Amino acid sequence: MLDVALIVIAILALLCVIFEDLIHVDKAKTTLLLGTISWLLLFIFSSSISQTEHINNALMSNLTEISTLWLFLVAAMTFVAYLNRKGLIENVMNIVMPEKISLKALLFFTAIFSFCFSSLADNITATLVSIALVLSLGLPLKQTIRFSVLVVFAVNSGGVSLITGDVTTLMIFLQHKVSITELLMLIGPSFVTVMLLAALLSIGITGEVRIKKQRNDIASVDYIIAAIFLATILFTLAANVIFSIPPVLSFLTGMAVMFMVATLYGKHNDNDPILDYIRYIEFDTLLFFLGVLLLVGMLEHIHALNGFMYLYDSLPVSVANYLMGIVSSMIDNVPLTAALLKADIAMTTPEWLSFTYAVGVGGSLLVIGSAAGIVAMSKVEGLTFATFLRYSGLLLLAYSVGYAMVLLLANALY
Repeated sequence: MLDVALIVIAILALLCVIFEDLIHVDKAKTTLLLGTISWLLLFIFSSSISQTEHINNALMSNLTEISTLWLFLVAAMTFVAYLNRKGLIENVMNIVMPEKISLKALLFFTAIFSFCFSSLADNITATLVSIALVLSLGLPLKQTIRFSVLVVFAVNSGGVSLITGDVTTLMIFLQHKVSITELLMLIGPSFVTVMLLAALLSIGITGEVRIKKQRNDIASVDYIIAAIFLATILFTLAANVIFSIPPVLSFLTGMAVMFMVATLYGKHNDNDPILDYIRYIEFDTLLFFLGVLLLVGMLEHIHALNGFMYLYDSLPVSVANYLMGIVSSMIDNVPLTAALLKADIAMTTPEWLSFTYAVGVGGSLLVIGSAAGIVAMSKVEGLTFATFLRYSGLLLLAYSVGYAMVLLLANALY
Protein backbone atom coordinates (compact mmCIF):
# COMPACT_ATOMS: atom_id res chain seq x y z
CA MET A 1 0.00 0.00 0.00
CA LEU A 2 2.87 2.38 0.85
CA ASP A 3 4.54 1.70 -2.50
CA VAL A 4 1.35 2.65 -4.33
CA ALA A 5 1.11 5.90 -2.37
CA LEU A 6 4.74 6.74 -3.15
CA ILE A 7 4.24 6.10 -6.86
CA VAL A 8 1.16 8.36 -6.78
CA ILE A 9 3.30 11.08 -5.16
CA ALA A 10 5.88 10.75 -7.95
CA ILE A 11 3.14 10.97 -10.62
CA LEU A 12 1.67 14.01 -8.87
CA ALA A 13 5.10 15.67 -8.91
CA LEU A 14 5.40 14.98 -12.64
CA LEU A 15 1.97 16.49 -13.29
CA CYS A 16 2.93 19.57 -11.29
CA VAL A 17 5.96 20.00 -13.56
CA ILE A 18 3.93 19.56 -16.76
CA PHE A 19 1.14 21.94 -15.66
CA GLU A 20 3.36 24.46 -13.90
CA ASP A 21 1.93 27.36 -15.93
CA LEU A 22 -1.65 26.35 -15.07
CA ILE A 23 -1.23 25.89 -11.31
CA HIS A 24 1.17 28.85 -11.01
CA VAL A 25 3.43 27.04 -8.56
CA ASP A 26 7.12 26.79 -9.39
CA LYS A 27 8.17 23.22 -10.18
CA ALA A 28 11.14 23.54 -7.83
CA LYS A 29 8.75 23.96 -4.89
CA THR A 30 6.45 21.07 -5.79
CA THR A 31 9.18 18.54 -6.59
CA LEU A 32 11.22 19.43 -3.50
CA LEU A 33 8.17 19.17 -1.25
CA LEU A 34 6.97 15.87 -2.67
CA GLY A 35 10.50 14.48 -2.89
CA THR A 36 11.21 15.08 0.79
CA ILE A 37 7.74 13.86 1.84
CA SER A 38 8.27 10.57 -0.02
CA TRP A 39 11.43 9.81 1.98
CA LEU A 40 9.76 10.89 5.24
CA LEU A 41 6.99 8.37 4.58
CA LEU A 42 9.55 5.62 4.01
CA PHE A 43 11.08 6.28 7.43
CA ILE A 44 7.74 6.73 9.21
CA PHE A 45 6.28 3.46 7.92
CA SER A 46 9.46 1.41 8.30
CA SER A 47 8.61 -1.94 9.90
CA SER A 48 11.93 -2.68 11.61
CA ILE A 49 15.27 -1.24 12.70
CA SER A 50 17.08 -3.11 9.91
CA GLN A 51 14.68 -1.71 7.29
CA THR A 52 15.18 1.81 8.68
CA GLU A 53 18.92 1.35 8.37
CA HIS A 54 18.48 0.15 4.78
CA ILE A 55 16.36 3.22 3.97
CA ASN A 56 18.95 5.50 5.58
CA ASN A 57 21.76 3.95 3.53
CA ALA A 58 19.73 4.43 0.34
CA LEU A 59 19.04 8.07 1.23
CA MET A 60 22.72 8.77 1.97
CA SER A 61 23.72 7.24 -1.36
CA ASN A 62 21.07 9.34 -3.12
CA LEU A 63 22.24 12.53 -1.41
CA THR A 64 25.87 11.81 -2.34
CA GLU A 65 24.94 11.64 -6.04
CA ILE A 66 22.88 14.82 -5.75
CA SER A 67 25.60 16.77 -3.95
CA THR A 68 28.15 15.89 -6.65
CA LEU A 69 25.83 17.24 -9.34
CA TRP A 70 24.91 20.29 -7.27
CA LEU A 71 28.46 21.36 -6.51
CA PHE A 72 29.50 21.05 -10.16
CA LEU A 73 26.57 23.17 -11.32
CA VAL A 74 27.11 25.80 -8.62
CA ALA A 75 30.73 26.25 -9.70
CA ALA A 76 29.95 26.39 -13.44
CA MET A 77 26.95 28.69 -13.05
CA THR A 78 28.87 31.10 -10.79
CA PHE A 79 31.49 31.63 -13.49
CA VAL A 80 28.83 32.38 -16.12
CA ALA A 81 26.82 34.62 -13.78
CA TYR A 82 29.91 36.74 -13.12
CA LEU A 83 30.90 37.11 -16.77
CA ASN A 84 27.33 37.82 -17.86
CA ARG A 85 26.71 40.53 -15.26
CA LYS A 86 30.04 42.17 -16.10
CA GLY A 87 28.92 42.49 -19.73
CA LEU A 88 31.73 40.38 -21.14
CA ILE A 89 29.39 38.04 -23.02
CA GLU A 90 27.54 40.98 -24.57
CA ASN A 91 30.85 42.49 -25.67
CA VAL A 92 31.86 39.25 -27.38
CA MET A 93 28.58 39.23 -29.32
CA ASN A 94 29.09 42.84 -30.36
CA ILE A 95 32.58 42.07 -31.66
CA VAL A 96 31.55 39.11 -33.83
CA MET A 97 28.31 40.58 -35.15
CA PRO A 98 28.26 43.09 -38.05
CA GLU A 99 26.25 46.29 -37.79
CA LYS A 100 24.04 45.22 -40.71
CA ILE A 101 23.06 41.64 -41.51
CA SER A 102 20.35 39.81 -43.46
CA LEU A 103 17.72 37.95 -41.47
CA LYS A 104 18.75 34.64 -43.05
CA ALA A 105 22.38 35.14 -42.07
CA LEU A 106 21.30 36.28 -38.61
CA LEU A 107 19.30 33.08 -38.20
CA PHE A 108 22.43 31.01 -38.81
CA PHE A 109 24.51 33.29 -36.57
CA THR A 110 21.98 32.85 -33.74
CA ALA A 111 22.08 29.09 -34.21
CA ILE A 112 25.89 28.96 -34.09
CA PHE A 113 26.12 31.31 -31.10
CA SER A 114 23.48 29.41 -29.09
CA PHE A 115 25.09 26.08 -29.98
CA CYS A 116 28.61 27.14 -28.96
CA PHE A 117 27.62 29.10 -25.85
CA SER A 118 25.50 26.26 -24.46
CA SER A 119 28.57 24.01 -24.53
CA LEU A 120 30.21 26.30 -21.98
CA ALA A 121 27.26 27.50 -19.93
CA ASP A 122 24.25 25.72 -18.51
CA ASN A 123 21.16 25.59 -20.74
CA ILE A 124 19.23 28.15 -18.73
CA THR A 125 21.94 30.81 -18.92
CA ALA A 126 22.60 30.07 -22.60
CA THR A 127 18.89 30.44 -23.37
CA LEU A 128 18.55 33.68 -21.40
CA VAL A 129 21.49 35.26 -23.23
CA SER A 130 20.41 34.01 -26.67
CA ILE A 131 16.78 35.06 -26.21
CA ALA A 132 17.93 38.50 -25.02
CA LEU A 133 19.84 38.79 -28.30
CA VAL A 134 16.72 37.85 -30.28
CA LEU A 135 14.44 40.26 -28.41
CA SER A 136 16.90 43.13 -28.87
CA LEU A 137 16.37 42.91 -32.63
CA GLY A 138 12.75 44.10 -32.42
CA LEU A 139 11.52 41.62 -35.04
CA PRO A 140 7.84 40.91 -35.81
CA LEU A 141 6.27 38.29 -33.52
CA LYS A 142 6.23 35.51 -36.12
CA GLN A 143 9.93 35.92 -36.84
CA THR A 144 10.77 36.24 -33.13
CA ILE A 145 9.03 32.93 -32.48
CA ARG A 146 10.94 31.30 -35.34
CA PHE A 147 14.25 32.54 -33.89
CA SER A 148 13.20 31.38 -30.41
CA VAL A 149 12.39 27.87 -31.64
CA LEU A 150 15.84 27.68 -33.19
CA VAL A 151 17.46 28.90 -29.95
CA VAL A 152 15.76 26.14 -27.92
CA PHE A 153 16.91 23.42 -30.31
CA ALA A 154 20.43 24.86 -30.68
CA VAL A 155 20.92 25.26 -26.92
CA ASN A 156 19.84 21.69 -26.22
CA SER A 157 21.97 20.37 -29.10
CA GLY A 158 25.06 22.34 -28.13
CA GLY A 159 24.99 21.25 -24.52
CA VAL A 160 24.63 17.54 -25.20
CA SER A 161 28.27 16.85 -26.10
CA LEU A 162 30.01 18.33 -23.04
CA ILE A 163 29.44 17.74 -19.33
CA THR A 164 29.56 21.51 -18.81
CA GLY A 165 26.62 22.06 -21.15
CA ASP A 166 23.83 19.68 -20.17
CA VAL A 167 22.74 18.19 -16.86
CA THR A 168 21.64 14.87 -18.36
CA THR A 169 24.99 14.49 -20.13
CA LEU A 170 26.71 15.14 -16.80
CA MET A 171 24.48 12.59 -15.06
CA ILE A 172 25.26 9.91 -17.64
CA PHE A 173 28.98 10.68 -17.43
CA LEU A 174 29.02 10.55 -13.62
CA GLN A 175 27.57 7.04 -13.80
CA HIS A 176 30.55 6.04 -15.99
CA LYS A 177 28.39 5.14 -18.99
CA VAL A 178 30.41 7.29 -21.41
CA SER A 179 33.75 9.08 -21.27
CA ILE A 180 34.53 12.71 -22.08
CA THR A 181 36.30 11.77 -25.30
CA GLU A 182 33.37 9.60 -26.40
CA LEU A 183 30.94 12.46 -25.78
CA LEU A 184 32.92 14.71 -28.11
CA MET A 185 31.72 12.49 -30.97
CA LEU A 186 28.25 14.04 -30.54
CA ILE A 187 29.44 17.50 -31.62
CA GLY A 188 29.39 16.77 -35.37
CA PRO A 189 25.87 15.28 -35.66
CA SER A 190 24.47 17.88 -33.25
CA PHE A 191 25.92 20.81 -35.20
CA VAL A 192 24.80 19.44 -38.57
CA THR A 193 21.20 19.09 -37.39
CA VAL A 194 21.18 22.60 -35.92
CA MET A 195 22.31 23.94 -39.30
CA LEU A 196 19.64 21.79 -40.98
CA LEU A 197 16.93 23.29 -38.78
CA ALA A 198 18.28 26.81 -39.40
CA ALA A 199 18.10 26.17 -43.15
CA LEU A 200 14.51 24.93 -42.88
CA LEU A 201 13.45 27.87 -40.72
CA SER A 202 15.14 30.36 -43.06
CA ILE A 203 12.80 29.45 -45.93
CA GLY A 204 10.69 32.48 -46.75
CA ILE A 205 12.62 34.92 -44.53
CA THR A 206 13.77 38.14 -46.21
CA GLY A 207 15.04 41.53 -45.16
CA GLU A 208 17.90 43.00 -43.15
CA VAL A 209 18.36 44.30 -39.63
CA ARG A 210 20.75 46.74 -37.99
CA ILE A 211 22.36 45.58 -34.78
CA LYS A 212 22.35 48.05 -31.89
CA LYS A 213 25.76 47.76 -30.28
CA GLN A 214 26.56 48.84 -26.74
CA ARG A 215 30.06 48.28 -25.44
CA ASN A 216 30.53 47.67 -21.72
CA ASP A 217 33.66 48.76 -19.87
CA ILE A 218 35.49 45.61 -18.81
CA ALA A 219 38.16 45.59 -16.12
CA SER A 220 41.37 43.65 -16.71
CA VAL A 221 40.51 41.25 -13.89
CA ASP A 222 37.31 40.29 -15.72
CA TYR A 223 39.32 39.15 -18.73
CA ILE A 224 41.53 37.15 -16.39
CA ILE A 225 38.50 35.46 -14.85
CA ALA A 226 37.17 34.67 -18.32
CA ALA A 227 40.51 33.03 -19.09
CA ILE A 228 40.30 31.10 -15.81
CA PHE A 229 36.86 29.85 -16.83
CA LEU A 230 38.10 28.58 -20.19
CA ALA A 231 41.21 27.10 -18.54
CA THR A 232 38.98 25.34 -15.99
CA ILE A 233 36.93 23.73 -18.74
CA LEU A 234 40.03 22.54 -20.59
CA PHE A 235 41.66 21.34 -17.37
CA THR A 236 38.48 19.48 -16.38
CA LEU A 237 38.42 17.60 -19.66
CA ALA A 238 42.15 16.83 -19.70
CA ALA A 239 42.42 15.97 -16.00
CA ASN A 240 39.58 13.50 -16.21
CA VAL A 241 41.01 11.76 -19.27
CA ILE A 242 44.62 11.64 -18.00
CA PHE A 243 44.30 11.40 -14.20
CA SER A 244 40.60 10.40 -13.73
CA ILE A 245 40.04 13.51 -11.59
CA PRO A 246 36.29 14.01 -10.97
CA PRO A 247 34.98 17.08 -12.87
CA VAL A 248 33.37 18.49 -9.72
CA LEU A 249 36.79 18.77 -8.05
CA SER A 250 38.30 20.54 -11.07
CA PHE A 251 35.47 23.07 -11.27
CA LEU A 252 35.48 23.77 -7.54
CA THR A 253 39.23 24.40 -7.83
CA GLY A 254 38.62 26.78 -10.74
CA MET A 255 35.96 28.65 -8.77
CA ALA A 256 38.33 28.93 -5.80
CA VAL A 257 41.02 30.35 -8.08
CA MET A 258 38.48 32.86 -9.43
CA PHE A 259 37.66 34.01 -5.89
CA MET A 260 41.32 34.39 -4.96
CA VAL A 261 42.21 36.28 -8.16
CA ALA A 262 39.29 38.67 -7.67
CA THR A 263 40.35 39.25 -4.07
CA LEU A 264 43.97 39.93 -4.99
CA TYR A 265 42.86 42.42 -7.66
CA GLY A 266 40.70 44.25 -5.13
CA LYS A 267 37.36 43.07 -6.52
CA HIS A 268 36.34 41.64 -3.16
CA ASN A 269 34.96 44.78 -1.53
CA ASP A 270 31.81 45.96 0.19
CA ASN A 271 30.36 47.40 -3.03
CA ASP A 272 30.89 44.32 -5.20
CA PRO A 273 31.86 41.24 -3.13
CA ILE A 274 32.94 38.36 -5.36
CA LEU A 275 31.09 35.78 -3.25
CA ASP A 276 27.81 37.57 -4.00
CA TYR A 277 27.87 36.19 -7.55
CA ILE A 278 26.86 32.79 -6.19
CA ARG A 279 23.52 34.42 -5.41
CA TYR A 280 22.91 35.24 -9.08
CA ILE A 281 22.76 31.62 -10.25
CA GLU A 282 19.44 29.89 -10.89
CA PHE A 283 18.87 28.28 -7.49
CA ASP A 284 15.29 27.37 -8.40
CA THR A 285 16.75 25.09 -11.07
CA LEU A 286 19.12 23.50 -8.56
CA LEU A 287 16.25 22.94 -6.12
CA PHE A 288 14.22 21.36 -8.91
CA PHE A 289 17.05 18.93 -9.61
CA LEU A 290 17.23 18.15 -5.88
CA GLY A 291 13.51 17.37 -5.68
CA VAL A 292 13.51 15.30 -8.86
CA LEU A 293 16.51 13.21 -7.85
CA LEU A 294 15.03 12.60 -4.40
CA LEU A 295 11.87 11.28 -6.07
CA VAL A 296 13.81 9.10 -8.50
CA GLY A 297 15.95 7.77 -5.67
CA MET A 298 12.80 6.85 -3.78
CA LEU A 299 11.36 5.07 -6.83
CA GLU A 300 14.58 3.15 -7.26
CA HIS A 301 14.50 2.13 -3.58
CA ILE A 302 11.02 0.63 -3.90
CA HIS A 303 11.96 -1.03 -7.24
CA ALA A 304 9.39 0.98 -9.21
CA LEU A 305 11.75 1.61 -12.11
CA ASN A 306 11.71 -1.93 -13.41
CA GLY A 307 9.11 -0.85 -15.96
CA PHE A 308 11.89 0.58 -18.11
CA MET A 309 13.31 -2.91 -18.38
CA TYR A 310 10.12 -4.07 -20.12
CA LEU A 311 10.42 -1.33 -22.77
CA TYR A 312 14.02 -2.26 -23.48
CA ASP A 313 13.22 -5.98 -23.37
CA SER A 314 10.43 -5.66 -25.93
CA LEU A 315 12.12 -3.27 -28.39
CA PRO A 316 15.61 -2.94 -29.90
CA VAL A 317 17.70 -0.60 -27.75
CA SER A 318 18.15 1.89 -30.60
CA VAL A 319 14.37 2.14 -31.05
CA ALA A 320 13.74 2.38 -27.30
CA ASN A 321 16.32 5.18 -26.97
CA TYR A 322 14.74 7.07 -29.88
CA LEU A 323 11.34 6.83 -28.19
CA MET A 324 12.82 7.93 -24.86
CA GLY A 325 13.96 11.10 -26.61
CA ILE A 326 10.41 11.78 -27.78
CA VAL A 327 9.06 11.01 -24.31
CA SER A 328 11.52 13.56 -22.89
CA SER A 329 9.59 16.26 -24.73
CA MET A 330 6.62 15.48 -22.48
CA ILE A 331 8.45 14.43 -19.32
CA ASP A 332 11.41 16.46 -18.06
CA ASN A 333 14.60 14.78 -19.22
CA VAL A 334 16.26 15.02 -15.78
CA PRO A 335 13.88 12.58 -14.02
CA LEU A 336 13.69 10.46 -17.17
CA THR A 337 17.47 10.11 -17.34
CA ALA A 338 17.79 9.55 -13.61
CA ALA A 339 15.13 6.83 -13.74
CA LEU A 340 16.81 4.96 -16.58
CA LEU A 341 20.22 5.19 -14.93
CA LYS A 342 18.76 3.79 -11.73
CA ALA A 343 17.17 0.95 -13.72
CA ASP A 344 20.76 0.04 -14.74
CA ILE A 345 19.92 -1.15 -18.26
CA ALA A 346 22.86 -2.76 -20.06
CA MET A 347 23.87 -0.84 -23.19
CA THR A 348 26.92 -0.58 -25.42
CA THR A 349 28.87 2.66 -25.84
CA PRO A 350 27.10 3.58 -29.14
CA GLU A 351 23.75 2.94 -27.44
CA TRP A 352 24.62 5.12 -24.46
CA LEU A 353 25.75 7.87 -26.82
CA SER A 354 22.49 7.65 -28.76
CA PHE A 355 20.57 7.78 -25.49
CA THR A 356 22.57 10.84 -24.39
CA TYR A 357 21.67 12.60 -27.65
CA ALA A 358 18.04 11.49 -27.47
CA VAL A 359 17.25 12.79 -23.97
CA GLY A 360 19.38 15.90 -24.46
CA VAL A 361 17.84 17.00 -27.76
CA GLY A 362 14.45 15.24 -27.72
CA GLY A 363 13.13 17.69 -25.15
CA SER A 364 13.22 20.35 -27.88
CA LEU A 365 10.22 18.82 -29.64
CA LEU A 366 7.78 20.52 -27.26
CA VAL A 367 8.25 23.81 -25.44
CA ILE A 368 7.61 22.14 -22.06
CA GLY A 369 10.20 19.42 -22.68
CA SER A 370 13.34 21.26 -21.60
CA ALA A 371 14.58 24.04 -19.36
CA ALA A 372 15.51 25.97 -22.51
CA GLY A 373 11.92 25.80 -23.76
CA ILE A 374 10.45 26.87 -20.43
CA VAL A 375 12.82 29.85 -20.21
CA ALA A 376 12.08 30.90 -23.81
CA MET A 377 8.33 30.65 -23.20
CA SER A 378 8.62 32.83 -20.08
CA LYS A 379 10.64 35.52 -21.89
CA VAL A 380 8.99 35.69 -25.34
CA GLU A 381 5.47 37.04 -25.31
CA GLY A 382 3.41 35.06 -27.79
CA LEU A 383 5.52 31.90 -27.58
CA THR A 384 3.05 29.36 -26.21
CA PHE A 385 2.64 25.61 -26.29
CA ALA A 386 0.45 25.93 -29.38
CA THR A 387 2.70 28.31 -31.34
CA PHE A 388 5.76 26.17 -30.60
CA LEU A 389 3.84 23.06 -31.65
CA ARG A 390 3.59 24.41 -35.22
CA TYR A 391 7.31 23.79 -35.62
CA SER A 392 7.33 20.32 -34.02
CA GLY A 393 7.36 18.62 -37.44
CA LEU A 394 10.60 20.38 -38.41
CA LEU A 395 12.05 19.74 -34.97
CA LEU A 396 11.18 16.04 -35.17
CA LEU A 397 12.86 15.82 -38.59
CA ALA A 398 16.04 17.48 -37.30
CA TYR A 399 16.03 15.30 -34.16
CA SER A 400 15.56 12.12 -36.22
CA VAL A 401 18.37 13.01 -38.62
CA GLY A 402 20.68 13.77 -35.70
CA TYR A 403 19.79 10.54 -33.91
CA ALA A 404 20.48 8.49 -37.05
CA MET A 405 23.82 10.25 -37.55
CA VAL A 406 24.85 9.57 -33.95
CA LEU A 407 24.04 5.87 -34.28
CA LEU A 408 25.89 5.50 -37.58
CA LEU A 409 28.96 7.41 -36.43
CA ALA A 410 29.10 5.77 -33.00
CA ASN A 411 28.80 2.27 -34.43
CA ALA A 412 31.52 3.07 -36.96
CA LEU A 413 33.91 4.36 -34.29
CA TYR A 414 33.10 2.00 -31.42
